[in-house]
Amino acid sequence: MTTQPVYVGMDVSKATIDVCVSDGASWQASNDDRSMGDLLTRVRALQPALIVLEATGGYELRVAGALAAANLPVAVVNPRQVRSYARSVGQLAKTDRIDAQILARFAAAVRPESRPLPDADTRELEALVGRRRQLSGMITVEQNRLGQAPPNTRKAIKAHIGYMRRQLAKCDADIGGLVRHSPVWRTKDDLLQSVPGVGDATSHALIALLPELGTLNKKQIAALVGVAPFNRDSGTLRGRRTIWGGRVRVRNALYMAALVGMRHNPTLKALYARLRSAGKPGKVALVACMHKLLTIVNAMMRTGRAWDPARVVVG
Repeated sequence: MTTQPVYVGMDVSKATIDVCVSDGASWQASNDDRSMGDLLTRVRALQPALIVLEATGGYELRVAGALAAANLPVAVVNPRQVRSYARSVGQLAKTDRIDAQILARFAAAVRPESRPLPDADTRELEALVGRRRQLSGMITVEQNRLGQAPPNTRKAIKAHIGYMRRQLAKCDADIGGLVRHSPVWRTKDDLLQSVPGVGDATSHALIALLPELGTLNKKQIAALVGVAPFNRDSGTLRGRRTIWGGRVRVRNALYMAALVGMRHNPTLKALYARLRSAGKPGKVALVACMHKLLTIVNAMMRTGRAWDPARVVVG
């Protein structure tokens, strides 16, 4: 007799971990360091083919790191992908135990690739890049509020903006120090910033949020980020191609770089002008520039060659 592979789903919250096994077994463990040893012993005895967890804003890091350190196959997946799978199998109810069951079924049906977890420096860089985005957003909100504020609140708003700008400057310094301290990241940063339109913010976001850059082909990297247009065809209907899914924060960084590149990068400037003259809407032409920019930096990371417009084909 052949033994069926075992798949494990874990729904992780701040305090607890609900575990469900593809053979129907389930239990709950505490999400703390004291309980981690017992959890690992119990899971290791199952000899699982794959363990799947959702990304839950950081709560999953302890257990995912422990599983990876124990050489157990673990995949941390996008919650939206799991919810779409749950709806496809008719599971609309949502509890921690049900979520663990769905994760086990998802692991068996989809079998997402088990990937190594980011190391401590990468997690720190990602957290700093995320904090920078938050501070920039809060500054923009307060600046907009300042324009409509009555006189008796303007002083406080200005003080708050000043404080957040100082925090933003400190965050930039911390990110820059972390990147320059690593020879690998420093090399990537120098390559990325050789491209007209790519500055500190975009380069650091790509390093932190897109470690696959340079390891995938241009179609794979475009689909991963979410700048590849998907077909909307059915029968004789030919719908508009749209981008969907992917990594929103990476797209946001590419968007800002493409805006600058349309003015200062000869390749992107020519591409944008050609598409606009062909009647394409501005948004479509801008997404095409984002796609092109991603293709360029992906090739640069793969070859280790800095920006050279002579090697770039406009198209």
